[in-house]
Amino acid sequence: MLIRLFSFCFILLWLVNSRVAGIYEDYPPDLVVEYRLAELNISTPVSLDYNEHVKKFIHLFSGERRKALGRIIGLSKLYFPVIEEILDRNNLPLEIKYISVIESALDPFAVSSSGAVGLWQFLLHTARMFDLEVNSYIDHRRDVYKSTEAAARYMSYLYEKFGDWHLVFAAYNSGPGVVRNAIERSGGSRNYWEIRRFLPEQSQRFVPAFIAINYMMRYYGDYDIEPSAPEFTFESIDTLHISRPLGFKQIGGELNIPIETLRFLNPVYRLDYIPANGLSNTLVLPSEHIIPFINNYERVFVHGISQSSDATADKNNNDTLIRITHRVRPGDFIHKIAMMYGTISGKIMEWNNLGDDLIHAGQELIIWVSPGILRQLDHSLPFSDDSH
Repeated sequence: MLIRLFSFCFILLWLVNSRVAGIYEDYPPDLVVEYRLAELNISTPVSLDYNEHVKKFIHLFSGERRKALGRIIGLSKLYFPVIEEILDRNNLPLEIKYISVIESALDPFAVSSSGAVGLWQFLLHTARMFDLEVNSYIDHRRDVYKSTEAAARYMSYLYEKFGDWHLVFAAYNSGPGVVRNAIERSGGSRNYWEIRRFLPEQSQRFVPAFIAINYMMRYYGDYDIEPSAPEFTFESIDTLHISRPLGFKQIGGELNIPIETLRFLNPVYRLDYIPANGLSNTLVLPSEHIIPFINNYERVFVHGISQSSDATADKNNNDTLIRITHRVRPGDFIHKIAMMYGTISGKIMEWNNLGDDLIHAGQELIIWVSPGILRQLDHSLPFSDDSH
Protein backbone atom coordinates (compact mmCIF):
# COMPACT_ATOMS: atom_id res chain seq x y z
CA MET A 1 0.00 0.00 0.00
CA LEU A 2 2.85 2.37 0.91
CA ILE A 3 4.62 1.55 -2.34
CA ARG A 4 1.47 2.35 -4.38
CA LEU A 5 0.99 5.60 -2.45
CA PHE A 6 4.64 6.54 -3.05
CA SER A 7 4.27 5.79 -6.76
CA PHE A 8 1.12 7.88 -6.94
CA CYS A 9 2.83 10.84 -5.24
CA PHE A 10 5.85 10.50 -7.52
CA ILE A 11 3.67 10.54 -10.62
CA LEU A 12 1.64 13.48 -9.38
CA LEU A 13 4.81 15.43 -8.55
CA TRP A 14 6.25 14.59 -11.99
CA LEU A 15 3.08 15.79 -13.74
CA VAL A 16 2.96 19.06 -11.82
CA ASN A 17 6.64 19.80 -12.41
CA SER A 18 6.34 18.94 -16.08
CA ARG A 19 3.31 21.18 -16.56
CA VAL A 20 5.04 24.09 -14.81
CA ALA A 21 8.20 23.64 -16.86
CA GLY A 22 6.26 22.90 -20.06
CA ILE A 23 8.55 19.92 -20.70
CA TYR A 24 7.45 16.42 -21.71
CA GLU A 25 9.36 13.48 -23.04
CA ASP A 26 8.42 12.18 -26.51
CA TYR A 27 6.27 9.60 -24.71
CA PRO A 28 5.39 9.87 -21.03
CA PRO A 29 6.68 6.90 -19.03
CA ASP A 30 4.46 3.82 -19.00
CA LEU A 31 3.63 4.40 -15.35
CA VAL A 32 2.25 7.86 -16.15
CA VAL A 33 0.14 6.58 -19.05
CA GLU A 34 -1.18 3.77 -16.87
CA TYR A 35 -2.04 6.24 -14.13
CA ARG A 36 -3.87 8.51 -16.56
CA LEU A 37 -5.88 5.64 -18.02
CA ALA A 38 -6.74 4.46 -14.51
CA GLU A 39 -7.99 7.97 -13.80
CA LEU A 40 -10.12 7.94 -16.97
CA ASN A 41 -11.39 4.50 -15.98
CA ILE A 42 -13.09 5.95 -12.93
CA SER A 43 -15.66 7.78 -15.06
CA THR A 44 -16.58 5.07 -17.59
CA PRO A 45 -17.97 1.51 -17.49
CA VAL A 46 -15.70 0.66 -20.43
CA SER A 47 -12.43 -0.87 -19.22
CA LEU A 48 -9.46 1.21 -20.39
CA ASP A 49 -6.67 -1.30 -19.89
CA TYR A 50 -3.03 -0.53 -20.58
CA ASN A 51 -0.74 -3.08 -22.18
CA GLU A 52 1.73 -3.44 -25.05
CA HIS A 53 -1.07 -3.53 -27.63
CA VAL A 54 -2.52 -0.24 -26.41
CA LYS A 55 0.95 1.28 -26.09
CA LYS A 56 1.64 0.49 -29.76
CA PHE A 57 -1.41 2.48 -30.86
CA ILE A 58 -0.59 5.41 -28.57
CA HIS A 59 2.78 5.59 -30.31
CA LEU A 60 1.07 5.34 -33.71
CA PHE A 61 -1.42 8.13 -33.04
CA SER A 62 1.19 10.39 -31.44
CA GLY A 63 3.74 9.74 -34.18
CA GLU A 64 2.89 8.63 -37.70
CA ARG A 65 -0.79 9.60 -37.41
CA ARG A 66 -0.37 12.85 -35.50
CA LYS A 67 -1.59 15.07 -38.37
CA ALA A 68 -4.62 12.87 -38.90
CA LEU A 69 -5.33 13.04 -35.17
CA GLY A 70 -5.12 16.84 -35.27
CA ARG A 71 -7.75 16.84 -38.00
CA ILE A 72 -9.97 14.44 -36.05
CA ILE A 73 -9.80 16.63 -32.94
CA GLY A 74 -10.99 19.56 -35.05
CA LEU A 75 -13.85 17.57 -36.57
CA SER A 76 -14.92 16.38 -33.12
CA LYS A 77 -16.13 19.92 -32.41
CA LEU A 78 -18.72 19.41 -35.13
CA TYR A 79 -19.74 15.78 -34.62
CA PHE A 80 -19.24 14.86 -30.96
CA PRO A 81 -22.02 17.07 -29.52
CA VAL A 82 -24.54 15.25 -31.74
CA ILE A 83 -23.11 11.82 -31.00
CA GLU A 84 -22.93 12.40 -27.23
CA GLU A 85 -26.53 13.59 -27.11
CA ILE A 86 -27.76 10.45 -28.88
CA LEU A 87 -25.61 8.11 -26.75
CA ASP A 88 -26.85 9.80 -23.59
CA ARG A 89 -30.48 9.50 -24.71
CA ASN A 90 -29.92 5.78 -25.27
CA ASN A 91 -28.24 5.36 -21.86
CA LEU A 92 -24.94 4.29 -23.41
CA PRO A 93 -21.38 5.17 -22.33
CA LEU A 94 -20.33 8.45 -23.92
CA GLU A 95 -16.92 6.96 -24.69
CA ILE A 96 -18.58 4.99 -27.51
CA LYS A 97 -18.17 8.17 -29.55
CA TYR A 98 -14.54 7.13 -30.07
CA ILE A 99 -15.69 4.08 -32.04
CA SER A 100 -16.65 6.48 -34.85
CA VAL A 101 -13.07 7.76 -34.80
CA ILE A 102 -11.65 4.26 -35.20
CA GLU A 103 -14.21 3.33 -37.85
CA SER A 104 -14.09 6.40 -40.09
CA ALA A 105 -11.75 9.08 -38.67
CA LEU A 106 -14.95 11.17 -38.41
CA ASP A 107 -15.35 11.23 -42.19
CA PRO A 108 -18.99 10.68 -43.25
CA PHE A 109 -17.77 10.01 -46.81
CA ALA A 110 -15.49 7.17 -45.67
CA VAL A 111 -15.94 3.90 -47.59
CA SER A 112 -14.19 0.70 -46.53
CA SER A 113 -12.81 -1.97 -48.85
CA SER A 114 -15.87 -4.09 -47.98
CA GLY A 115 -18.29 -1.30 -48.92
CA ALA A 116 -19.13 -0.05 -45.42
CA VAL A 117 -20.04 3.65 -45.47
CA GLY A 118 -20.19 6.64 -43.16
CA LEU A 119 -19.12 7.66 -39.68
CA TRP A 120 -20.14 4.29 -38.24
CA GLN A 121 -19.27 2.17 -41.30
CA PHE A 122 -22.53 0.39 -41.97
CA LEU A 123 -22.79 -2.19 -44.73
CA LEU A 124 -25.89 -1.87 -46.89
CA HIS A 125 -27.77 -4.87 -45.43
CA THR A 126 -26.97 -3.82 -41.85
CA ALA A 127 -28.08 -0.26 -42.57
CA ARG A 128 -31.47 -1.47 -43.77
CA MET A 129 -31.84 -3.67 -40.67
CA PHE A 130 -31.77 -0.41 -38.69
CA ASP A 131 -34.08 1.53 -41.02
CA LEU A 132 -31.39 3.62 -42.67
CA GLU A 133 -32.54 4.62 -46.15
CA VAL A 134 -30.05 4.12 -48.97
CA ASN A 135 -31.04 4.93 -52.55
CA SER A 136 -29.69 6.80 -55.55
CA TYR A 137 -30.31 10.19 -53.94
CA ILE A 138 -29.95 9.60 -50.19
CA ASP A 139 -27.56 7.61 -48.02
CA HIS A 140 -28.49 7.82 -44.34
CA ARG A 141 -25.26 6.04 -43.44
CA ARG A 142 -23.67 9.45 -44.04
CA ASP A 143 -26.16 11.27 -41.80
CA VAL A 144 -24.62 11.87 -38.37
CA TYR A 145 -28.03 11.89 -36.63
CA LYS A 146 -29.61 8.84 -38.25
CA SER A 147 -26.44 6.74 -38.41
CA THR A 148 -25.61 7.43 -34.76
CA GLU A 149 -29.14 6.43 -33.73
CA ALA A 150 -28.65 3.18 -35.67
CA ALA A 151 -25.23 2.60 -34.09
CA ALA A 152 -26.70 3.20 -30.63
CA ARG A 153 -29.44 0.63 -31.30
CA TYR A 154 -26.88 -1.87 -32.53
CA MET A 155 -24.57 -1.30 -29.55
CA SER A 156 -27.49 -1.79 -27.14
CA TYR A 157 -28.42 -5.03 -28.90
CA LEU A 158 -24.84 -6.31 -28.74
CA TYR A 159 -24.49 -5.42 -25.06
CA GLU A 160 -27.59 -7.46 -24.26
CA LYS A 161 -25.92 -10.42 -25.99
CA PHE A 162 -22.39 -10.12 -24.56
CA GLY A 163 -22.60 -7.94 -21.42
CA ASP A 164 -19.03 -6.68 -21.91
CA TRP A 165 -18.10 -3.54 -23.84
CA HIS A 166 -14.86 -4.93 -25.25
CA LEU A 167 -16.78 -7.87 -26.72
CA VAL A 168 -19.44 -5.46 -27.97
CA PHE A 169 -16.85 -3.43 -29.87
CA ALA A 170 -15.26 -6.55 -31.33
CA ALA A 171 -18.71 -7.76 -32.41
CA TYR A 172 -19.53 -4.35 -33.88
CA ASN A 173 -16.35 -4.57 -35.93
CA SER A 174 -16.44 -8.18 -37.10
CA GLY A 175 -19.94 -9.45 -36.31
CA PRO A 176 -21.46 -11.21 -33.28
CA GLY A 177 -21.00 -14.66 -34.84
CA VAL A 178 -17.25 -14.13 -35.09
CA VAL A 179 -17.05 -13.18 -31.41
CA ARG A 180 -19.18 -16.16 -30.37
CA ASN A 181 -16.83 -18.45 -32.29
CA ALA A 182 -13.79 -16.86 -30.63
CA ILE A 183 -15.34 -17.38 -27.19
CA GLU A 184 -15.97 -21.02 -27.99
CA ARG A 185 -12.47 -21.58 -29.38
CA SER A 186 -10.94 -20.02 -26.26
CA GLY A 187 -12.70 -22.54 -24.06
CA GLY A 188 -15.53 -20.25 -23.03
CA SER A 189 -13.64 -17.17 -21.85
CA ARG A 190 -15.51 -13.88 -22.12
CA ASN A 191 -12.42 -11.74 -21.55
CA TYR A 192 -11.48 -9.87 -24.72
CA TRP A 193 -7.74 -10.12 -24.11
CA GLU A 194 -8.03 -13.91 -23.69
CA ILE A 195 -10.07 -14.47 -26.85
CA ARG A 196 -8.26 -11.80 -28.87
CA ARG A 197 -5.96 -14.25 -30.66
CA PHE A 198 -9.00 -16.11 -32.02
CA LEU A 199 -10.41 -12.93 -33.61
CA PRO A 200 -9.67 -11.57 -37.09
CA GLU A 201 -6.65 -9.29 -37.27
CA GLN A 202 -8.79 -6.17 -37.66
CA SER A 203 -10.73 -6.96 -34.48
CA GLN A 204 -7.48 -7.71 -32.66
CA ARG A 205 -6.47 -4.11 -33.33
CA PHE A 206 -9.89 -2.57 -32.77
CA VAL A 207 -10.14 -2.47 -28.96
CA PRO A 208 -6.50 -1.44 -28.35
CA ALA A 209 -6.98 1.37 -30.88
CA PHE A 210 -10.19 2.43 -29.13
CA ILE A 211 -8.41 2.65 -25.74
CA ALA A 212 -5.49 4.53 -27.28
CA ILE A 213 -7.84 7.08 -28.90
CA ASN A 214 -9.56 7.61 -25.54
CA TYR A 215 -6.17 8.48 -24.12
CA MET A 216 -4.88 10.58 -27.02
CA MET A 217 -8.05 12.67 -27.37
CA ARG A 218 -7.53 13.76 -23.76
CA TYR A 219 -3.73 14.15 -23.67
CA TYR A 220 -2.82 15.14 -27.25
CA GLY A 221 -1.39 18.42 -25.98
CA ASP A 222 1.34 16.55 -24.13
CA TYR A 223 2.55 15.23 -27.49
CA ASP A 224 2.60 18.67 -29.15
CA ILE A 225 -0.26 17.73 -31.45
CA GLU A 226 -2.01 20.79 -32.85
CA PRO A 227 -5.74 20.36 -33.52
CA SER A 228 -6.79 21.56 -36.96
CA ALA A 229 -8.99 24.61 -36.66
CA PRO A 230 -12.45 23.35 -37.67
CA GLU A 231 -14.22 25.22 -40.44
CA PHE A 232 -17.49 24.53 -38.63
CA THR A 233 -18.46 23.57 -35.10
CA PHE A 234 -21.78 22.31 -33.81
CA GLU A 235 -22.56 25.84 -32.60
CA SER A 236 -21.86 27.43 -36.00
CA ILE A 237 -24.45 25.43 -38.01
CA ASP A 238 -28.21 25.10 -38.01
CA THR A 239 -30.81 23.00 -39.79
CA LEU A 240 -33.89 23.52 -41.92
CA HIS A 241 -36.48 21.01 -43.09
CA ILE A 242 -37.20 20.86 -46.81
CA SER A 243 -40.15 19.09 -48.41
CA ARG A 244 -39.57 20.32 -51.97
CA PRO A 245 -36.89 19.27 -54.48
CA LEU A 246 -33.84 21.50 -54.28
CA GLY A 247 -30.37 21.39 -55.79
CA PHE A 248 -27.16 22.52 -54.13
CA LYS A 249 -26.47 24.82 -57.10
CA GLN A 250 -29.74 26.63 -56.42
CA ILE A 251 -28.88 27.10 -52.75
CA GLY A 252 -25.29 28.08 -53.40
CA GLY A 253 -26.14 30.41 -56.26
CA GLU A 254 -28.79 32.35 -54.36
CA LEU A 255 -27.03 32.47 -50.97
CA ASN A 256 -23.42 32.54 -52.21
CA ILE A 257 -22.40 29.33 -50.42
CA PRO A 258 -19.67 27.19 -52.03
CA ILE A 259 -20.93 23.83 -53.27
CA GLU A 260 -18.07 22.19 -51.34
CA THR A 261 -19.48 23.64 -48.10
CA LEU A 262 -22.95 22.30 -48.85
CA ARG A 263 -21.51 18.87 -49.61
CA PHE A 264 -19.47 18.85 -46.41
CA LEU A 265 -22.43 19.82 -44.23
CA ASN A 266 -24.92 17.60 -46.11
CA PRO A 267 -23.07 14.38 -46.99
CA VAL A 268 -26.34 12.42 -46.95
CA TYR A 269 -27.30 13.73 -50.44
CA ARG A 270 -25.37 11.72 -52.99
CA LEU A 271 -26.04 13.84 -56.11
CA ASP A 272 -25.96 17.38 -54.66
CA TYR A 273 -29.75 17.26 -54.73
CA ILE A 274 -32.49 17.08 -52.10
CA PRO A 275 -35.27 14.98 -53.61
CA ALA A 276 -39.00 15.33 -53.13
CA ASN A 277 -39.67 11.95 -51.55
CA GLY A 278 -42.76 12.74 -49.51
CA LEU A 279 -40.63 13.32 -46.43
CA SER A 280 -39.24 16.34 -44.64
CA ASN A 281 -35.53 16.29 -45.50
CA THR A 282 -32.91 18.07 -43.42
CA LEU A 283 -30.72 20.80 -44.87
CA VAL A 284 -27.70 21.89 -42.82
CA LEU A 285 -26.36 25.41 -43.38
CA PRO A 286 -23.90 27.74 -41.69
CA SER A 287 -25.90 29.62 -39.06
CA GLU A 288 -25.47 32.98 -40.77
CA HIS A 289 -27.27 31.69 -43.86
CA ILE A 290 -30.43 30.46 -42.12
CA ILE A 291 -32.25 33.81 -42.02
CA PRO A 292 -31.27 34.73 -45.61
CA PHE A 293 -32.59 31.32 -46.73
CA ILE A 294 -35.91 31.89 -44.94
CA ASN A 295 -36.23 35.46 -46.22
CA ASN A 296 -35.48 34.39 -49.80
CA TYR A 297 -37.26 31.05 -49.63
CA GLU A 298 -39.05 31.19 -52.99
CA ARG A 299 -36.10 32.76 -54.79
CA VAL A 300 -33.87 29.91 -53.62
CA PHE A 301 -36.22 27.33 -55.10
CA VAL A 302 -36.43 29.04 -58.49
CA HIS A 303 -32.77 30.09 -58.69
CA GLY A 304 -31.34 28.83 -61.97
CA ILE A 305 -34.84 28.04 -63.21
CA SER A 306 -36.41 30.37 -65.80
CA GLN A 307 -37.92 33.35 -64.02
CA SER A 308 -41.44 34.56 -64.82
CA SER A 309 -40.19 37.16 -67.30
CA ASP A 310 -38.15 34.52 -69.12
CA ALA A 311 -41.10 32.15 -69.08
CA THR A 312 -43.33 34.82 -70.61
CA ALA A 313 -40.79 35.41 -73.35
CA ASP A 314 -40.66 31.68 -74.00
CA LYS A 315 -44.42 31.47 -74.19
CA ASN A 316 -44.55 34.24 -76.76
CA ASN A 317 -41.83 32.65 -78.88
CA ASN A 318 -43.36 29.64 -80.61
CA ASP A 319 -40.10 29.01 -82.47
CA THR A 320 -38.47 28.23 -79.10
CA LEU A 321 -41.08 26.40 -76.99
CA ILE A 322 -44.45 24.86 -77.70
CA ARG A 323 -47.20 24.78 -75.10
CA ILE A 324 -48.89 21.45 -74.42
CA THR A 325 -51.20 20.20 -71.69
CA HIS A 326 -50.28 17.05 -69.87
CA ARG A 327 -53.06 15.12 -68.16
CA VAL A 328 -51.67 13.37 -65.07
CA ARG A 329 -52.14 9.60 -65.04
CA PRO A 330 -52.03 7.24 -62.05
CA GLY A 331 -48.40 6.61 -61.13
CA ASP A 332 -47.18 9.94 -62.52
CA PHE A 333 -45.03 12.17 -60.36
CA ILE A 334 -43.58 15.53 -61.21
CA HIS A 335 -39.97 14.40 -61.74
CA LYS A 336 -41.12 11.64 -64.09
CA ILE A 337 -43.15 14.14 -66.12
CA ALA A 338 -40.23 16.59 -66.20
CA MET A 339 -37.88 13.93 -67.57
CA MET A 340 -40.52 12.86 -70.10
CA TYR A 341 -40.64 16.36 -71.61
CA GLY A 342 -36.97 17.28 -71.23
CA THR A 343 -37.48 19.91 -68.56
CA ILE A 344 -37.13 20.12 -64.77
CA SER A 345 -39.73 19.91 -62.02
CA GLY A 346 -39.13 23.49 -60.87
CA LYS A 347 -40.23 24.83 -64.24
CA ILE A 348 -43.39 22.73 -64.23
CA MET A 349 -44.19 24.03 -60.75
CA GLU A 350 -43.60 27.60 -61.91
CA TRP A 351 -45.66 27.26 -65.10
CA ASN A 352 -48.60 25.88 -63.11
CA ASN A 353 -48.25 28.04 -59.96
CA LEU A 354 -47.75 24.95 -57.80
CA GLY A 355 -46.73 25.50 -54.18
CA ASP A 356 -45.27 21.99 -53.92
CA ASP A 357 -44.61 18.95 -56.10
CA LEU A 358 -47.81 17.08 -55.20
CA ILE A 359 -50.01 16.22 -58.17
CA HIS A 360 -53.00 13.91 -58.68
CA ALA A 361 -54.44 11.74 -61.42
CA GLY A 362 -56.62 13.71 -63.84
CA GLN A 363 -54.90 17.02 -63.11
CA GLU A 364 -53.91 19.02 -66.21
CA LEU A 365 -50.48 20.62 -66.31
CA ILE A 366 -49.19 23.25 -68.70
CA ILE A 367 -45.84 22.19 -70.16
CA TRP A 368 -43.60 24.15 -72.52
CA VAL A 369 -41.67 21.77 -74.77
CA SER A 370 -38.98 22.32 -77.37
CA PRO A 371 -39.90 21.34 -80.95
CA GLY A 372 -37.16 18.69 -80.92
CA ILE A 373 -38.58 17.00 -77.82
CA LEU A 374 -42.10 17.28 -79.20
CA ARG A 375 -41.10 15.45 -82.38
CA GLN A 376 -39.68 12.59 -80.28
CA LEU A 377 -42.79 12.15 -78.13
CA ASP A 378 -44.98 9.13 -78.74
CA HIS A 379 -48.49 10.10 -79.79
CA SER A 380 -49.89 7.85 -77.07
CA LEU A 381 -48.55 10.14 -74.34
CA PRO A 382 -51.23 12.02 -72.39
CA PHE A 383 -50.83 15.51 -73.86
CA SER A 384 -52.71 17.70 -76.27
CA ASP A 385 -51.03 20.28 -78.53
CA ASP A 386 -52.09 23.75 -77.41
CA SER A 387 -49.69 25.57 -79.77
CA HIS A 388 -50.94 28.10 -82.27
